[in-house]
Amino acid sequence: MSFAHIHADFYATAIGGLPDVELAGVWDNDAERGEEAAGRYGTRFFATPEALFAPDNGIQGAIVTSENVNHRRDVTAAAQAGVDVLCEKPISVSVEDAQAMIDACDAAGVQLMIAFPCRYSPAFRRLLEMARGGELGEILAIKGTNRGQNPDMWFNDPELAGGGAVIDHTVHVVDVMRAVLGQEVVKVYAEIDTVFDPSLPCDDAGILTMNFEGGCVATLDASWSRPANYPIWGDVTMAVVGTEGNAWVDLFVERVDAWRVGDDSFLWESYGHDINADLISDFVRCVETGEPVPITGRDGLKAVEVALGAYRASEAGEPVALPLV
Repeated sequence: MSFAHIHADFYATAIGGLPDVELAGVWDNDAERGEEAAGRYGTRFFATPEALFAPDNGIQGAIVTSENVNHRRDVTAAAQAGVDVLCEKPISVSVEDAQAMIDACDAAGVQLMIAFPCRYSPAFRRLLEMARGGELGEILAIKGTNRGQNPDMWFNDPELAGGGAVIDHTVHVVDVMRAVLGQEVVKVYAEIDTVFDPSLPCDDAGILTMNFEGGCVATLDASWSRPANYPIWGDVTMAVVGTEGNAWVDLFVERVDAWRVGDDSFLWESYGHDINADLISDFVRCVETGEPVPITGRDGLKAVEVALGAYRASEAGEPVALPLV
C-alpha cells in the first residue's frame, strides 16, 4: 500500500525472493507512482484499497509504506478487509493515531507488525543474547546513534512526516534499546533544531537523553548530519555500559565501504544478512501460521511516543514524563 517510502522497494524485492509468496498487487494514492511500481515488480495496480482487497484477490497480508501521516488510513483499510498488516515505522504521527490503529486491528482480529528491521541485525541479536544472558550485568547507560543524510521528498514536510530527523531516526534506536533492557522510557529531554540545512521546514538535528524505568540513562544522536555523499541511513550504533562488562555494536557492520572512480559518493556494499528480507520473511511466517508477530503495534507506539515527547521537551526546554497524556 503506497510506494511513497524508500523502503517499499526493499520489501518488494524481498517478497520476490521468498518461495510460495506473491506480490499480488499495489495500491497507491499516487496512481502514476503505483502503476510504475507495479510494472517494475510484475504485478497489478489497483485504483482503490477496496479493489486491492477484493475477495477474489486472496490478499492475506499488506505492507503499508505510505507517508507517516497516512499510516492510520491505510492500516485501518487493511484491517477492515481482514488482512494482517506490516506497517512502516514510525507507526504514526501521534499517540492517538497509533492507539486507533492498534484498536482497529484488534477489533478486526488481525495482526499489526511494525517494520523495525534493526531487530534482525546479527550484531543486535548477539547484543540481545549478552544482555539477557547476564554477561553485561546491570545495564547502566547506553549511547546510541542513528545518523545519515537527509532523505528529502516528503520526509522534509512536517505535515506528512510528523516532524523531521527526530521522528525519522529516533524510533529505530529506541525500539532496540527497549528490547535490550525490557523496560520503557519514563522521561525524555532533547535539544532539537535545524542546523545542517537552514532552509528546511523541519528539524535535521536532535540529541535526546532518556531515563528508563530501571534507572538506565541513554542518549541518542538522531540527526540528518551526514554529507550528501553519505548513505541515507545505516549508521545505527550503541555503546552499552554494564556492571559486568561493556559492549559496542554497529548494527550495519556487515558491509564494505566502496569508492568508485568518477563518483563523488561512496557506497556501503552489504554482505551477509539482509535485514529487510529477514523482516519480511518473519511477517510472512506469522501471516501463514497465525503465530504472534514479534514486533507489535504497542512496540511502535512506545517508540514513537519517545520521539513525540522529545519534540515537546525541546519546545518546553525541560524534560517530559512518559507516557504522554
